[in-house]
Amino acid sequence: MATFRYKTFGYAAQSVGARLTPFSFERRALRPNDVAMEILYCGVCHSDLHWARNDWGWSAYPVVPGHEIIGRVIEVGSEVTRFKADDHVAVGCMVDSCQHCDQCRKGEEQLCREGNTLTYGSPDRITQEMTQGGYSKHVVVRQEFVLRVPEGLDLARAAPLLCAGITTYSPLRTWGVGPGSRVGVIGLGGLGHMAVKLASGLGAHVTVMSRTPDKEADALALGADRLLVSTDPDAMAQAANSFDLIIDTVPTKHDINPYMPLLDVDGTLVIVGQLGNLSEPSTVPLMLGRRRVAGSPIGGIAQTQELLDFCARQNILPECETIRMDQINEAFERMERADVRYRFVIDMASLTA
Repeated sequence: MATFRYKTFGYAAQSVGARLTPFSFERRALRPNDVAMEILYCGVCHSDLHWARNDWGWSAYPVVPGHEIIGRVIEVGSEVTRFKADDHVAVGCMVDSCQHCDQCRKGEEQLCREGNTLTYGSPDRITQEMTQGGYSKHVVVRQEFVLRVPEGLDLARAAPLLCAGITTYSPLRTWGVGPGSRVGVIGLGGLGHMAVKLASGLGAHVTVMSRTPDKEADALALGADRLLVSTDPDAMAQAANSFDLIIDTVPTKHDINPYMPLLDVDGTLVIVGQLGNLSEPSTVPLMLGRRRVAGSPIGGIAQTQELLDFCARQNILPECETIRMDQINEAFERMERADVRYRFVIDMASLTA
């Protein structure tokens, strides 16, 4: 077992507003329950952009973003039993938690009472050094937070499942979506297109909600049954009371009031995109229709593994554009313009020291 720290390199933001640039740093030496891996692919998430630019106000610099990681095991600690060298593995948005609270014990590590350790931008639970993410050549993670990549899952396209996939799969499972469920999806970006594919794969009748009809062909190609134009008052009125669940993937402040009457009795609108303020909601449709507004983060480790296995069986993969590591700043700019269909994935073979 290695007793030395792993020297590695990646791309980091050094300060607020700075472009990502090459950055050399060290990963911790392997603990007995650690897995060291070479990163093969890393997805680019909107959260990476927010964190690099301190949009949420709690970023620490320097920061190496990236929490959609596909890799190959290169070494394991002395107590590791689940993985061996050359296994294809994955790491998502968190790399540790207390493991003993009620939420952790039932496999909901994302809701750890003591706070989970994020893949980047969190203090390590033992050393307190800041974690750094997947825009890098190597990563070291405790085995409980390493996922197995099933046979048949395309390594080059699987990375966004670790965030966009589980972020939309978790509410679908929490609210019991299956054959006959009526699911609406607001927005058809990185999260929205995964919500469509996964809800369709679970057997639901899926409607994409968009401000214009321009995305109808894309929505249908991704597995949706129809597109509802949210700016068409007649169409919205006809859709009243017609959804059991609406997945709201919009990543900015917006008005949810037009969507509330679309929910049936006991229906739920789940916010998975916007972290922050919304336009002022009205309680009238909530109270008169016994409707709900909820939020949902990622899922736990067991549920994320369930998602990967489900996607392998159903051949569900994100729509991806592969980029080189040195194209990351351009990718961030394009994400801000919504100029991506639908996720960027970095081929880490392009990262050279």
